[in-house]
Amino acid sequence: MKQVFKKNQEIVGLVEDLTSEGLGVIRVEGFAFFVEGGIPGEIIHAKVMKVGKNFGFARLIEIENPSYDRQEMVDVVGRQIGTMALQHMSYDLQLAFKQETVRKAFRKIGGFKQAQVRMTLGMPHPWAYRNKAQIPVRTIDGKLETGFFRKNTHDLVPVKNFHIQHPEIDRAVHLIRNVLRKFNVSAYDEVNHTGQVRHIIVKRGHYSGEMMVVIVVNGSSLPNEIAIAKEIMVQLPEVVSVVLNRQDKKTNVIMGESSRVLEGEMYYQDRMLGYTYFISAHSFYQVNTPQAEVLYKEAIRAANLTGNEIVLDAYCGIGTITLPLAQRAKHVYAMEVVPQAIEMANKNATYNYVENVTFEVGKAEDVLPRWNEAGVRFDTVVVDPPRKGLDRQFIDSVIEQAPGRIVYVSCNPATCARDCKLFADAGYQLDYVQPVDMFPQTTSIECVVLMTKDK
Repeated sequence: MKQVFKKNQEIVGLVEDLTSEGLGVIRVEGFAFFVEGGIPGEIIHAKVMKVGKNFGFARLIEIENPSYDRQEMVDVVGRQIGTMALQHMSYDLQLAFKQETVRKAFRKIGGFKQAQVRMTLGMPHPWAYRNKAQIPVRTIDGKLETGFFRKNTHDLVPVKNFHIQHPEIDRAVHLIRNVLRKFNVSAYDEVNHTGQVRHIIVKRGHYSGEMMVVIVVNGSSLPNEIAIAKEIMVQLPEVVSVVLNRQDKKTNVIMGESSRVLEGEMYYQDRMLGYTYFISAHSFYQVNTPQAEVLYKEAIRAANLTGNEIVLDAYCGIGTITLPLAQRAKHVYAMEVVPQAIEMANKNATYNYVENVTFEVGKAEDVLPRWNEAGVRFDTVVVDPPRKGLDRQFIDSVIEQAPGRIVYVSCNPATCARDCKLFADAGYQLDYVQPVDMFPQTTSIECVVLMTKDK
């Protein structure tokens, strides 16, 4: 008779594997349970929390034989809010786990049975690396509070030290919270869609130390907004820009489309691979600057440019890959859907004296066919899409171009493997996959894939 599991029942099992979310997999009488905090090889006791048709979830209670790769957790709250799901693992195991996650995606989704997935490139110090914070603001016990939502809820957990953010950002959020309290600013209530401040965003230049503060409000203005901005800049002299962003829609999207500068500049500056970049409130900028440099170096190495190539850089953002590519290519054409990002990209190219680039606003799947029709021929294509991966129309347009090399920079191994299969079906071979750990202590992973045209 088949075992029927009930909530709160205690189970014991050997952790056989890890899911892509880092959950330990145990089997009890052939039925799979996912347990947060389990490490392969450990025999664990867990309490059943939820049972589905094919698998269940359980909560870790006790470990009989702790793994040598088990680490003392730096912050239990980091697990509750989901920001540091892997902090119980040694960093070596985290890197191996991410390599295997990428390998599984390319094998199962892409059908690449023999994909060369290289060892994950990690950080010397895998803490305090994030250069950007997006912190929700809510009322707790009658006071405006900052923190993070408990996993799978919208219950705010007050947090002062995120551990994976730069400590200066943690300090800035705390000071900004106190300034908002001083001016009796109300926090957003998402149930009633009332209150003023929804999020505090702090961006910090890794090399420059410059900061931008974005206050996301439920409306078009904030009482005493100029005085608040001035006070923030007094409390935090490194802040060069205070921006008010309007987000008055009932949505989980953090920022609205409309922003205006309350005090200071329209942007802050930082450097990457020797280039200076102007970064606006709406600009995408990789949150781990040192590892972004590692990632981009790998992409540039994969492109293998000699100075004679015409290169496409799709999803170019503010030009952080474009400018280093241009230094080694004859000309780079780049596109991005966010108008402010292209504005910054042009400004960055001018400031860094890079002239052999052409930037255009638009969706990659719309812009590339136009360039195809105009007769622009690409020797190398570099793509760095969002998590959803590439649009099929864009892939078809790249295949029509038939470039010798495709360099795919990805933040989602699953969609990357899916897209690479389509290129492989069109005659490209997968040379290698290079994972890069941009987000230590989390399950997120970036990778650079090189595909070359079968002769």
